[in-house]
Amino acid sequence: QVQLVESGGGLAQPGGSLRLSCAASGFGFSTYGMSWARQAPGKGLEWVSGIYPDGTDTDYADSLKGRFTISRDNTKNTLYLQMNSLKPEDTALYYCAPTNSWRQRRGQGTQVTVSS
Repeated sequence: QVQLVESGGGLAQPGGSLRLSCAASGFGFSTYGMSWARQAPGKGLEWVSGIYPDGTDTDYADSLKGRFTISRDNTKNTLYLQMNSLKPEDTALYYCAPTNSWRQRRGQGTQVTVSS
C-alpha cells in the first residue's frame, strides 16, 4: 500500500525559506520518478517539480525555476523540496506523488502559507 507522508510546511514570510519532506513507503520508491504538486485555495492542481528515480535529472514549473530545488534520498525513501525566496502566491497545500500519477494526492499534504 502506497503511503506518502508530507511534512515541513508552515508559515513563512515573503522572501523566506522552507524545506518540505515526503516519507514514502509501501512501494519501490527508488524505482519511481517523483513529483511535488500543489493546490492553492480556489485553484486547480499545479505540478511543481519532478525528479528521476535515481535523482540524475530534475524539472520545474517555469514560474518556479531558480527558487525551488527538488532532491531525494533513496536510502531513506524520502523526497525533499527546498523552497527559497517564497512569495505569497506560493501559498498552497503541497503534496508528493509518483510522477506518473501526480494528480492523485495520497497523503494529507503539508500546508505552506506565505504571509507577512
